[in-house]
Amino acid sequence: MDSKQYNSDEIEIDLGEIFAILMGRIFFILFCAVLAGAAAFLVSKFLVTELYESSTSVYVLSKQNSETITYTDVQLGTQLTNDYPQLIKSRTVLDNVLMNSGIDMTAGQLAKKINVTTSNNTRILVITVTDESPERAQFLADEVRKEAAIRIKEITDIQAVNLVDSANLPTSPSSPNVIRWTLIGFLV
Repeated sequence: MDSKQYNSDEIEIDLGEIFAILMGRIFFILFCAVLAGAAAFLVSKFLVTELYESSTSVYVLSKQNSETITYTDVQLGTQLTNDYPQLIKSRTVLDNVLMNSGIDMTAGQLAKKINVTTSNNTRILVITVTDESPERAQFLADEVRKEAAIRIKEITDIQAVNLVDSANLPTSPSSPNVIRWTLIGFLV
């Protein structure tokens, strides 16, 4: 019979020795960290295109009766908020925005710049447009809101899409976050 012999090699790790090796090379490690942080800073500051975000918001409420708002109106409005982002980013809305603005891009390119969010249990829609130009981001956000309001009223028989906030003019870029990139480069 073959008797199998198992070799139970144990590896012993001396943490003190590893720490001593790392401390002996601390200047090299710090030099590499500063170099990587500087590289990440330079890339994020000078090579990555700055993007600006502008947001506008609307309130949508359907009323069956022009004098009072019923619980059914509120429930219906809340359920429809899931449909509105699709309507806002529809080809019809985006084509109208592009036609009215004269901006040279496709509806698909514009759709990638738009983000529509709804807060839970509200009928407030926030339309955010991201662009390289802060002025164009603001302009596009307002234009999308205007065209979307028209389209939502046509499709869903809503009486009004009310403006909560006009689009803001961004004063600083939303991305890249230079500080975050630099810290990540330093840590790497």
